[in-house]
Amino acid sequence: MTDILSPASPEDIRRQLLSVVKSVKGQIRNAENLYVSVDLKKPRLQSAPAVPETEDSWHGLHTAAAGCERCALSKTRRNVVFGDGNRSARLVFVGEAPGADEDQQGLPFVGRAGQLLTNIIRAMGLERKDVYICNILKCRPPGNRNPLPEEIRLCEPYLKRQLALISPEIICALGSFAAKTLLQTETPITALRGRFHSYAGIKLMPTYHPAYLLRNPQAKKQVWEDVQLIMKEIGLGGETTTAREVVP
Repeated sequence: MTDILSPASPEDIRRQLLSVVKSVKGQIRNAENLYVSVDLKKPRLQSAPAVPETEDSWHGLHTAAAGCERCALSKTRRNVVFGDGNRSARLVFVGEAPGADEDQQGLPFVGRAGQLLTNIIRAMGLERKDVYICNILKCRPPGNRNPLPEEIRLCEPYLKRQLALISPEIICALGSFAAKTLLQTETPITALRGRFHSYAGIKLMPTYHPAYLLRNPQAKKQVWEDVQLIMKEIGLGGETTTAREVVP
């Protein structure tokens, strides 16, 4: 038997240290089973509920969105603004959220900003029926306030399924919220516009929202430059059209 007063050998010390390490590891594992670590500085959002597999058809997806109660906007909306246009479109326009006119009619971009978007589409040599138009949010935020992060998180799965079903060649993101949401970035729209980005393998062109042009008509030149890049990519003419004609 080893004398407890005699100096411990290196081998004894090593065994004792290994025993302590194993004991600490066991306590840590037990603690992990009882508690969830929370980072108070940067809370982590849960993943948004996925759109069910059975709703991968247009009818099923539209029905699901029409009855959606995922967020509080379902209690203040008049109509769900799902989207409108060609479901096989080569070009999809994605905006921010419905406004008062859209909420009233259940159609995207039908107010003043919508008329401006219609002018842009026609200047491209197309009609609204040739493209698809939708928004990040399917319900109007009260008072046309900005979408909240939680609202975007809960509503975005509908948009993702729409884009997957259409599988367009190009997406035009109208405004900061649409561009930042689709590209998962905080880069400002001023730095994003003017060049193509990629969303799920689809070319994406960010540009200013038509509502922004109503307040800042000097930006119509930049929007028309962005639009002409889209036209060139999908083989449309119209190079002689001026920005003034697009945004009177």
